[in-house]
Amino acid sequence: MTLSPDDPNEDLIASLSDYVDRGETPPAELLNSAPEVRIAYDALTRFRTLAQDILEADVTAEPARDDSWVTGILSNIHREARAGRSIPVAHPSPKATLSLTEGAVRGLVRSAGDGVAGTFIGSCRLEGDVTTPGSPVTVNVTASVFWGERIPQTAQRLRDAITTSLLHHTELNIVAVNVTVTDVHLRRNPEPPAE
Repeated sequence: MTLSPDDPNEDLIASLSDYVDRGETPPAELLNSAPEVRIAYDALTRFRTLAQDILEADVTAEPARDDSWVTGILSNIHREARAGRSIPVAHPSPKATLSLTEGAVRGLVRSAGDGVAGTFIGSCRLEGDVTTPGSPVTVNVTASVFWGERIPQTAQRLRDAITTSLLHHTELNIVAVNVTVTDVHLRRNPEPPAE
């Protein structure tokens, strides 16, 4: 299967979802064909793992469930995996020009956020002039949390994880990480609420 992320006739998320659904890893040529393919695949894999209990619980609990939140997250992953703006990276040599794509930064945010227990990221936006070094940048994310999680503490853990990841991997001047919790979901195997 050949997939070109720049070809509007190809549906990147649907193609990668087929592999994830079958429990298979896409061919290396596909994963290495463009950074956005790897970013989307990693995000889909994390999302599928985190959402599996929710989806299975919904199937057994409600015959007519609303899958719009799943569709929304998949659309966000597809949109956010695209390269976007080019973010300069400092280098001691005046002859070197290095940059990081906005899509890669959004991938870092999603990975850090999805790594916080009891949550997963719905969407991510970088606001500010990321193309000018030192310009203030605000990160806005939406998130879903599991029932029983304390939302203020969970939002703070998300802010901390995202900030730490961006400080470690980028040179962006992050002035704020705003977290908006948009969904609360039940676990299939409930855990006691976080203290």
